Amino acid sequence: MTTATQTRDTTIDAVRAVAVAGVVLGHWLVSAVVSDPHDTSALHGESPLQHASYLAPASWLFQTLGLFFFASGFAATRRSPSPGKHRRRLVVPVLILAAVWLPAIAALRAVGAPDSTRHVVVSLVTHPLWFLAAYLVLTAAAPALKRLVGRAGAPAVLAPLLLVAITDAARDGGLPGWWRLAMVPVAWSVPYLLGIALADGRLSRRDGPLLAAAGLAGGALLLTVGGYPSSAVGVPGDRFSNLDPPSLAAMSLAMLQIGGYLMLRHRLENTARRAVATLNRTALTVFLWHQTALLLVTFAGLAAGRPPGLLDEPDGAWVLHRIAWLPVAAIVLTALTWVFHRYERRTR
Repeated sequence: MTTATQTRDTTIDAVRAVAVAGVVLGHWLVSAVVSDPHDTSALHGESPLQHASYLAPASWLFQTLGLFFFASGFAATRRSPSPGKHRRRLVVPVLILAAVWLPAIAALRAVGAPDSTRHVVVSLVTHPLWFLAAYLVLTAAAPALKRLVGRAGAPAVLAPLLLVAITDAARDGGLPGWWRLAMVPVAWSVPYLLGIALADGRLSRRDGPLLAAAGLAGGALLLTVGGYPSSAVGVPGDRFSNLDPPSLAAMSLAMLQIGGYLMLRHRLENTARRAVATLNRTALTVFLWHQTALLLVTFAGLAAGRPPGLLDEPDGAWVLHRIAWLPVAAIVLTALTWVFHRYERRTR
């Protein structure tokens, strides 16, 4: 059985890096900020998946939150007990983000920016915080979750999976707001528990094919027979969002990804590179500021009117144009990460 005293697992670092990269690229590809042709300062958000449903399979590729929580559960088990220090590592970057954006949003109001513009800015900046809140809840519950895995092993995930299934069955009747919020950490506890099980030696490579097959078969049935939305992320007009709160389809995707990781883990042991280690050190900063990078590029584009892939309607060849903007957003994100990660370290 593995213990917390063992060396750092570079394959988990690789999983976390892939998860963060998937979230960033996924958000950049589905977060269309559209300007009004008659008033370029009036912005609103749209999803390209509304105009191009054939892109839905790509959303399953970039929806990597299951891997993120899986790596987090593993790290919580291996991490030495220092809850105060860990909380500071999380809280300080969020406070810095708030210190920058609260005055900026107030300034938008002061200069008379349209309500739709302020709404899209607030939505893009705060959206990642919902998942960080779920992470904080699971981190606080980690001792209890470790004891649960210690008694039941990997099958401990059956309890939260049952609650997710009950929630899915009740969606059409409308879910109370408090239930939707509570189910976010409950659902993401499924990959989190699997991460704990791996760190505790209760999950191994031989479980990979079973998890992957269950995830693939379950997801296929839910999409084709169960009538679940074809997109892994929320799309206006869909019956519901697979992430609000996370559905059985989202759990199936997480199990497929984790199963794939377990099968490939032995091949990843010697392939973690410096870039992976660097991204892991700055993962939270990247996660918090990636939408800010997109907004800065978008605001700069206002000077050119409605550049394709940046401020125009997300239809036609929009996705190809947006891909061309990704390197620009990546450069801006790199600069933001360099500035704010250094400041976070000094503040801590």
